[in-house]
Amino acid sequence: MPPSPNKITKLEVFRVPPRWLFVRVETELGIVGWGEGTLEGHTEAIEGAYQDLAERFVGWDAEQIQDIWQHAYRSRFYRGGPVLMSALSGLDIALWDIKGKRYGVPVWQLLGGKVRDRVKVYVWVGGDKPADVLDDAAERRAQGFTAVKMNATDAVAWIDSPTLLQDTVERVRQVKSLGLDVGIDFHGRLHKGMTKQLAKALEPMTPLFIEEPLLPTQTEEIADLAKIVSTPIALGERLYSRHDFRPYFERRAIDIAQPDVAHCGGISELHRIASYAETYDVALAPHCPLGPIALAACMQVDISAPNFVIQEMSLQMHYNEGADLLTYLADPTVFAVKNGYVEALDGPGLGIEVNETLIREAAAKHVDEKAWRNAVWKGDDGGLREW
Repeated sequence: MPPSPNKITKLEVFRVPPRWLFVRVETELGIVGWGEGTLEGHTEAIEGAYQDLAERFVGWDAEQIQDIWQHAYRSRFYRGGPVLMSALSGLDIALWDIKGKRYGVPVWQLLGGKVRDRVKVYVWVGGDKPADVLDDAAERRAQGFTAVKMNATDAVAWIDSPTLLQDTVERVRQVKSLGLDVGIDFHGRLHKGMTKQLAKALEPMTPLFIEEPLLPTQTEEIADLAKIVSTPIALGERLYSRHDFRPYFERRAIDIAQPDVAHCGGISELHRIASYAETYDVALAPHCPLGPIALAACMQVDISAPNFVIQEMSLQMHYNEGADLLTYLADPTVFAVKNGYVEALDGPGLGIEVNETLIREAAAKHVDEKAWRNAVWKGDDGGLREW
């Protein structure tokens, strides 16, 4: 017999430090699911979007994840984009958590089962303006990581002095001297003339990948870059659905897809993007400089996706002021790192238990504080530069 309906009775949103937005969904059977709809720098817009989602979907059957997803995405004339998709992401993650808890299985079981027992992870070194990364990298190695990521540069002009790029090459050399793999995040800060130079200069250093070598608006230019460097090209945090990934796949522009589960439509769409990427022989490495709920959601797909390669985690990241990745967990050991891996999450739903009391206390303290904003960078001439 089909399962009885399990109607959504409540949707709550919690803005908590350092810059995260958690979503709590409760059902008539008393099952609670948690999601994360963080959109860094646009918290208030997401909170408004959740007011709309609550009005639309309280009373709906939480079992019908796909139907809710399709209505949230398609039933209004305007669709997609970072705000609407991030809000949908948090709701979708919470619904998968509820379904897993109802049936007593981890979400990855509902996605077809696992294809691996543990998830390879990487973590950040340096900050927004990378400088001394060697000590950070040594600390990460001692923590059990075998791979790290760092920003490539500070702010860079449209065309700037090539000497700036040599500092990046030297930082990569230092980190690799410790035996660590290193991904280099260009962060969309460089424009085409500088990106070509830096990508070629880094190529002999064999980085794990270069990320967002150009802004995601530059599909054709990224495809051109893919033809002249052998380093794997990764991007996807600013793509919000499988439709946004389509031109990159069709132009053979990327080697690694990095959708963000809190921006791309949740577990449902992340799982679809993973399968879509596999069709083009593109690896999956979900973007996740966010909280524990987003990381747990990513890991459900990582565990079940054949083309998964490595997972970002925000442990002790430079943005994490006021709270860190493990702060809101009842059992932080679920994300323990050993030899570069985190074991598969075996608990029901997302496989984590959050400290709801602490979340409510943190949200109450910060409800009237200004939400996190990214820095605004300007050059020596006063002109705006990419952050």
